[in-house]
Amino acid sequence: MTVESVRPLTSDAPELRDPPLAGGGVPVLGHGWQLVRDPLAFMSGLRDHGDVVRLRLGPKTVYAVTTPELTGALALSPDYIIAGPLWESLEDLLGKEGVATANGSLHRRQRRIIQPAFRLDAIPAYGPVMEQEAHALNERWQPGETLDCTSESFRVAVRISARCLLRGEYMDERAERLCVALATVFRGMYRRMVVPLGPLYRLPLPANREFNRALADLHLLVDEIVAERRASGQKPDDLLTALLEAKDDNGDPIGEQEIHDQVVAILTPGSETVASTIMWLLQVLAEHPEHAARVRAEVESVTGGRPVGFDDVRRLTHTNNLVVEAMRLRPAVWILTRRAVTDTALGGYRIPAGADIVYSPYAIQRDPRSYPDHLGFDPDRWLPERVKDVPKHAMSPFSVGNRKCPSDHFSMAQLTLITAAVSAKYRFEQVSGSNDATRVGITLRPHRLLVKPVQW
Repeated sequence: MTVESVRPLTSDAPELRDPPLAGGGVPVLGHGWQLVRDPLAFMSGLRDHGDVVRLRLGPKTVYAVTTPELTGALALSPDYIIAGPLWESLEDLLGKEGVATANGSLHRRQRRIIQPAFRLDAIPAYGPVMEQEAHALNERWQPGETLDCTSESFRVAVRISARCLLRGEYMDERAERLCVALATVFRGMYRRMVVPLGPLYRLPLPANREFNRALADLHLLVDEIVAERRASGQKPDDLLTALLEAKDDNGDPIGEQEIHDQVVAILTPGSETVASTIMWLLQVLAEHPEHAARVRAEVESVTGGRPVGFDDVRRLTHTNNLVVEAMRLRPAVWILTRRAVTDTALGGYRIPAGADIVYSPYAIQRDPRSYPDHLGFDPDRWLPERVKDVPKHAMSPFSVGNRKCPSDHFSMAQLTLITAAVSAKYRFEQVSGSNDATRVGITLRPHRLLVKPVQW
């Protein structure tokens, strides 16, 4: 399957057919109730019904794509844009003028503004901050104490993002606010995506009031950061300065709403996904002590006992592979949507213009047709001699094409460095009251992961 095979539907393609309808839908809610009850199992099970499957979410027909080849084609084809139930639910948080939700010329201009901050040659400048924050965890944590991995993961993710990209201060308090608010907002957004009941979400019900309070605090936090920078009169060489000095296509300063939405897109989804991945990494280190020991041994062999640094990251092969394998099994972003802008075809199935398409990286990355021992934790599957057997697009944690996450190298560097730094000093054990079951929202994270660090 190639991108070229995803072409507009024409009259000389009579072999195209409608995708099969998934079973189990109920009146009014359609398949939305399954996406609420057990979404990961439901999305994973769709592969048994075909490469493309029709779903009903409330009154809407949605098309689910289940193979790596077709998800790659979907992501790379200009016939599909960022839109659909996921992005509509996220607009309350991300707005319509940020790089995460924009399309067309607006998206291209915004990528030009933010891309320099994430170029490969720009990442080493963030190394000292990443090192400081990674080693600060070891200084703050004490052997045998109970760590709440949610708050600890958000703290380090927000601090790295804010210090590198926004040069923000007072980020401990803001990280805590972001952690609490995002958990509420992302749960509410997921419900709005899979059960689109519109007016009911505007009623003054307790859950709706809680959602609205959390959303308001997120936007207030961003306004505080922007106002703080303006009041300082300073212009450090960071992404926030680039936004405040950016021009639109007419050469005029970009609007306040676009600045706000861009900062939201930098601070909130990035912090949520990185923090969620750090939580899963701590869970992996506790569940698989044999791999934790391998990470420690690798760090020792690379550093000779000195504190691990940013410049060591490229040589930490097993540590990097452990991060990738954790992201394969527990991707922070587990569901994505697109919208067809013209009549098209995918895998021989008819996709009408305006149709919403959904796919699950979680399901794709756990497909037994792509991965031997698909549910097993095996970092060595990413060694050069084995990775060639993984089908193209079967592992795309940062997406592909013009919607590829611009911060992919930035994120991988900090995740590998944090994993190496904490593993060099500690192994981890889950403690009483910990619940590492998956909490499903727009992202995946453990319900309440509690671990204690134990000195090697």
